[in-house]
Amino acid sequence: MRVVIAEDNALLREGVVLLLTSAGHEVVAVAASGPEVLPALLEHRPDVAVLDVRMPPGFRDEGLRAALAARAEIPGLPVLVLSQYVEETYAAELLGGGASGVGYLLKDRIGRVDEFLDALERVAGGGTALDPEVVTELLTRRRDDPLDSLTPREREVLQLMAEGRDNATIASQLVVSDRAVSKHIGNVFAKLGLPPSDSGHRRVLAVLAYLNRG
Repeated sequence: MRVVIAEDNALLREGVVLLLTSAGHEVVAVAASGPEVLPALLEHRPDVAVLDVRMPPGFRDEGLRAALAARAEIPGLPVLVLSQYVEETYAAELLGGGASGVGYLLKDRIGRVDEFLDALERVAGGGTALDPEVVTELLTRRRDDPLDSLTPREREVLQLMAEGRDNATIASQLVVSDRAVSKHIGNVFAKLGLPPSDSGHRRVLAVLAYLNRG
């Protein structure tokens, strides 16, 4: 894959470059500040962009703004956002449109190489990859809504769905049958008023669109 990396921390940036090149990917450009990000993305049009949320000069949301602007110019551009902390507002803004090919991971996830590379490939393929801590924030940030009607098991299934896990992985992790997972997913969609879908990615995106609307 062709990748653009935007990260102001030189040590982390070079570490990600080394990690990706060692995995057989091509890093076509790097950016160390917010103003560098959008031009690099528009010039190289990568298969996926890996972006820090907070970058110079303001260290607020420069990376995220560049990601949103790039996706407006290049619809469907896969973007994997990295953050030091769970920043719920930024995650909601990125995911609010229900668009495919988006990810939001905490930076310590990079150290779990297999998980990071799997998330990157999932996002590049049009899927969704959310850090479990981010998912927890999204699932708990609203009160008095249909989420309250979900059973503990249904919430577990919904969280794993939002992380981008398929039915087989959910079944394995929860130590239940595939049929049980399908039943739980059907219950989740029914309670949230969302139509079931044959596509794992569309299913996740529908849930995220629901969580972020309004």
